[in-house]
Amino acid sequence: MTKPDTTNAAQLFVWSDIDPTHETDFNQWYDREHMEERVSLPGFSGARRYRADSGTARRYLALYRAEALDCFTTAEYRKAFTQQTSWSNLNFSRMSNTRRRVMSVALEAGFGAGSKVAMVVLNKPVGEVGIDATQIAKLISNTLEIDGVLHGQYLVPDTKLSTPLPSEDTENRVLAPAIVIDTSSESAAAAALQLLREALGDAVDDAQTFSLLWSLDQRELSA
Repeated sequence: MTKPDTTNAAQLFVWSDIDPTHETDFNQWYDREHMEERVSLPGFSGARRYRADSGTARRYLALYRAEALDCFTTAEYRKAFTQQTSWSNLNFSRMSNTRRRVMSVALEAGFGAGSKVAMVVLNKPVGEVGIDATQIAKLISNTLEIDGVLHGQYLVPDTKLSTPLPSEDTENRVLAPAIVIDTSSESAAAAALQLLREALGDAVDDAQTFSLLWSLDQRELSA
């Protein structure tokens, strides 16, 4: 897929922070329980965890890939979401500044997952941000011309499925779209981020680069 195109895929997007006092346990929970638990659900194909490269109110990003938004309405998902383990509940209570979004992958181009990611989150919901899908597609195409950029996706939150976690500020909550660009180098991620920030201007709420911590493919669990 060399040109941006629409998809039926979805991503669970969880961007959060944790007190350094609990950081070791938080990472062990993700690595030893939570990622595997979610990826094993019907319709989920994999997940990736990232850490922000610079100081931010949210240092950790997790993306869980699913076949479609319907995967978040299955009985299995509802059970996992409403009947959390005690370890999950403990770490959810420790997370801070969390953004949980169930996103449709509205546009996607390129292939693969890189060691570095550039992410821009817009500051208004779709329909209010003043940028249409054609403009977003052009931006993603432009980033793919940067040496080292592998893959780009435009993520749009589903208002019904994006229920907040306990640590999210619900009074100032904005369900805004995001652009995530996978790259193979720090310089490519920085260049992609700069291109997006300059093109989107005042529409940007937050812009960060991240390093991949690890990824999990559903086929590895089956094996």
